[in-house]
Amino acid sequence: MAVTLKPTRSDPLGVRGWLAAASIGYIANCALGASVATRLINTHEIRWVHHALFTTTAALTSVTAAAAGVARRPRLVAPLSAALAVLALIPFVGTRTWRHSATALAAAPFFVGAIIESRR
Repeated sequence: MAVTLKPTRSDPLGVRGWLAAASIGYIANCALGASVATRLINTHEIRWVHHALFTTTAALTSVTAAAAGVARRPRLVAPLSAALAVLALIPFVGTRTWRHSATALAAAPFFVGAIIESRR
């Protein structure tokens, strides 16, 4: 079954599509951050890209959690809320230490859990 942002009978609010978008944003942001940390790419002049991806990911995750709540899918809201809590910590742990990447990666199990739950 394809995942789209369009509502369907089984997913009238398009929660699966929103979750896919939030997950892709998270993966893209982690990939960009890892590329910068390992010096594969240099975003010194365009740091805003990483910040924009982070903001987009947080917003998409919030929309997904809200849509899951409205759709009465509490088992999907829980991991998304946990992911949001982790995302909220990232700006406060510093950017030039191992804590930044460790905190960012701590959200991964919650995104995976949400994806698994969305398939039920």
